[in-house]
Amino acid sequence: MFSRPDAPAGAARPGFLRRLRERLNRGNSWLTYDLADLFRGRRIDEALLEELETRLISADVGLEATERILGQLREQVTRAELTDVGALLASLRESITAVLRPVAQPLRRPAGVRPFVVLVVGVNGSGKTTTIGKLAARWREEGASVLLAAGDTFRAAAVEQLKVWSERSGAAFVAQAAGADPGAVIFDALQAARARGSDVVLADTAGRLHSQAHLMEELKKVRRVMQRFDPAAPHEVLLVLDANQGQNALAQARQFQAAVGVTGLVLTKLDGTAKGGIVIAIAQQLGIPIRYVGVGEGSEDFGEFDAEAFAAALVAAPAPERPS
Repeated sequence: MFSRPDAPAGAARPGFLRRLRERLNRGNSWLTYDLADLFRGRRIDEALLEELETRLISADVGLEATERILGQLREQVTRAELTDVGALLASLRESITAVLRPVAQPLRRPAGVRPFVVLVVGVNGSGKTTTIGKLAARWREEGASVLLAAGDTFRAAAVEQLKVWSERSGAAFVAQAAGADPGAVIFDALQAARARGSDVVLADTAGRLHSQAHLMEELKKVRRVMQRFDPAAPHEVLLVLDANQGQNALAQARQFQAAVGVTGLVLTKLDGTAKGGIVIAIAQQLGIPIRYVGVGEGSEDFGEFDAEAFAAALVAAPAPERPS
C-alpha cells in the first residue's frame, strides 16, 4: 500500500463534502425544493407521493430506481410510519442511500501490484485528462510514485494538458509524437514504469463516442497490448462520465462496459446543470462501483464517492415550522 494511505485525503474530506452539498444543490435541493412548504401541516398522501415521483423521474433517477424508492415509501405510508414531510424526506434519504451504498467503493491499490495500471476511458469532453491529473495529485500526496501515459495521441492539446498535470503533481510523464499508435505509447509507458519502479500508471486514451464501433475496437486493442506487458493489466478500467449527459451517460456506461469491462466510474461536472439523479439510475441499473465524483475544476473539488453524503446533498431537510 502507499506509505501514507490516510493522508491527506482524510484531512480534506470535510471540505469536499461541504462543496458537494453546496454545488450539487445550488442552494436548493433539485428534488425537495419547496416540497415542505407545499405540503406543510398535511399528512402524507398520494398527491404528495405523485409529486415526488414526478420529480424523481424528471431528475434522471430513472423508472426502475424511482419505482423501488416510491414502493418503499408507499409501504411506510400504509403502515402509518410517515406522518409528515420531514419524516418522508428522512425516509427518502435512507432509500437513496440504500441504492447507492453497494456501489460506493473507493479505488484501492492491492498490495504487491506494481505498477498498478489504470486505463481511463470515456467520450470526448467527459473530463478524462483532468480526472487523471487529479488522481495523480491525490496519489502523489499519499506517497505513491505515479507515471502518466499520454495515450490520447490525436489531440495535441490533450498531451499538453496531461504534461501540465504531471509537472503540477510531480508525476512522471511519457508521450510520443502526435498520431502515434496509442497502444505503442502505453506499452512504452508501462516498460518505463517497471524500469523506474513506479507504483501507479495512469493511461489516458482518446475520447470516443460509445456508438463508434471502430474506435471501441481500438480501445480493445489498447487493452490487449497492456496484457502483453502484464496479463492482469489493466488492473482498473475507469470510465469518466459527464453527469450533464443524463440518461445518455447510462448508455455510454453500458457500451464501454461491454467493450472493455469497466471496473469503476467517475462522475464529473456535478456542479453544472447536471441532475444528480443519474447517479442513482447508474447505481440501480448497472451496479458498477462509483469511485469518485467531481464538483469543480480544482483538485479540492474531487473526492471519493460517499453514498450517505450524496443522498444528504440531494435531499435537503425541511426548514423548521415557524410558530403562528
